[in-house]
Amino acid sequence: MTDLTTLESKLGEVTGLAMAAQDLTKKVTRLVKKEKEQGELVGTLERMGREAAETQERCEEVAAGLNGKKAAILRKARETKKEAQEMAKTYLGSDADALDGFEFMTMAEAGEVGHWGVVTEMAKNAKQRDLQALARWAAPIQKRHFDATLKGSLALARSQDPNETEE
Repeated sequence: MTDLTTLESKLGEVTGLAMAAQDLTKKVTRLVKKEKEQGELVGTLERMGREAAETQERCEEVAAGLNGKKAAILRKARETKKEAQEMAKTYLGSDADALDGFEFMTMAEAGEVGHWGVVTEMAKNAKQRDLQALARWAAPIQKRHFDATLKGSLALARSQDPNETEE
């Protein structure tokens, strides 16, 4: 088994988070559509899903350039994806609604913003130009995703009756 540096492990984590994000955007899209809350929320989620796929692809390209480390990085990615999916499954149970979905996505996107910040700093310190370029590309996208999910959460919160009792 190939040992990963801390930075390579972080690359695996952000790759796994991008993998998990693709599934999560599909799940939350279903929750939004179920409530007929179409509007711009579905378009936002679809764009986020496409960008997560592109992020995964770009991460895998960088991993392929790390002399024999791609397989180990992808193992780390799958492990991270599984952990993220388990958290989503716990948070978004059978009674989840669109607001629950957007709230969870806001937390997840905040985590991705943090992870990309860590990758940015480590890549800078390691003088890893490919990872620096990847982080410069991904970090603003993740910030935009966080802002979009927070905006969606607040819009859904405004549309709900705060005095309604939950079942």
